[in-house]
Amino acid sequence: MSVNGKKVLHIDRNDYYGGESASISPLEELYRRFNVIGPPEPMGRGREWNVDLVPKFIMANGQLVKMLLYTEVTQFIDFKVVDGSYVYKAGKIHKVPCTKEEALASDLMGMFEKRRFRKFLLFVLHFNEHDVKSHQDIEPRRMTMREVYRKFDLGPEVMAFTGHALALYRTDDYLDQPCLETINRIKLYCESLAKYSKSPYLYPLYGLGELPQGFARLSALYGGIYMLKKPVDEILMEKGKVVGVKSEGKIAHCKQLICDPSYVPNQVKKVGQVIRVICILSHPIRNTNECTSCQIIIPQMQVNRKSDIYVCMVSCSHCVASDGKYVAIISTTVESENPESEIQPALELLEPVDQKFVSISDQYIPKHNGIRNQIFISRSYDATTHFETTCDDIRDIFHRMTGATLDFNDMWCAASDTDKQDGE
Repeated sequence: MSVNGKKVLHIDRNDYYGGESASISPLEELYRRFNVIGPPEPMGRGREWNVDLVPKFIMANGQLVKMLLYTEVTQFIDFKVVDGSYVYKAGKIHKVPCTKEEALASDLMGMFEKRRFRKFLLFVLHFNEHDVKSHQDIEPRRMTMREVYRKFDLGPEVMAFTGHALALYRTDDYLDQPCLETINRIKLYCESLAKYSKSPYLYPLYGLGELPQGFARLSALYGGIYMLKKPVDEILMEKGKVVGVKSEGKIAHCKQLICDPSYVPNQVKKVGQVIRVICILSHPIRNTNECTSCQIIIPQMQVNRKSDIYVCMVSCSHCVASDGKYVAIISTTVESENPESEIQPALELLEPVDQKFVSISDQYIPKHNGIRNQIFISRSYDATTHFETTCDDIRDIFHRMTGATLDFNDMWCAASDTDKQDGE
């Protein structure tokens, strides 16, 4: 908004950047936040730690990267490629195959399934929504993904890791919907992987808290003002529309307001809960080839659930922990009265755990679109370990605020054209 000429004032009740998705430092603050005694001496210096409250990686060719490049926030942040992406099957961890070579070598499938999956993967890689010849008699806006799997004769287990570890769906609802979005999701995963070969994910050094700090710095360059530790006492309304915010007796006037659900509890509704467990380890996760960072997806059907369980792990190599230490975060959608029992399969993969911190967060969505009162409310973070759903929410808010479409692909093309002109 600042880059586009809007006057922006960002007020945050917290004394740190990022709100719900902040990176907590020093380590002592994390222990205080969860009312846990410590930390013990073997944890190293507290300032060496930057622990994310919400686990997320960045798709290398995804929407957030295009936005970061277009806005040039990347000048404020350094990134590192995540070492690997894995999927859970029958109690074991397997590397997710994303190239035709990996498909043939994978132990996730039998010999005949490997060949069928390779054929399917080639179809996806060459698929072009606007080129009918690449569709192979598939009508992407009408044929369901279940029908596409059937066309390539792929079995239930291949369908499971394809839909959940490549297309990154949390449930199986996508199976009976038009296949176009799923094909594009798998294609995004493969294109992101092709950029760096290790995995399709990136992670900012010093934690996810660097992202809001980077955007705050960019906003400041264009006249934006950022105020931390500033309470919001009242949202002021006139004739049904927002006109300002009162904080500590002072009023900041505005025509539009963007906020998360915690600032307007009467204008949101609860739609579920997410459990997240931060685990501090002194070892890499077993059977991940000693990776210093990785993602593990436990598909729902493997543990008799309705939604997937996710594990994100980073380490001292990302400047988020002391030497020899690792931070693994488990997340999933709550489905029972005993959420901690639901993440037990993931905890077993991480053992032994030096210390764990458990949080259960309510998930909210806005009750209205904000057009009438000009208050635009974001959704709560979901259990996924990527930013694609968050970027979808950003696009939706931007459209409701401005009536225009925020197209990250257009942003990417514009940034590329600018770079070419500069080079000339």
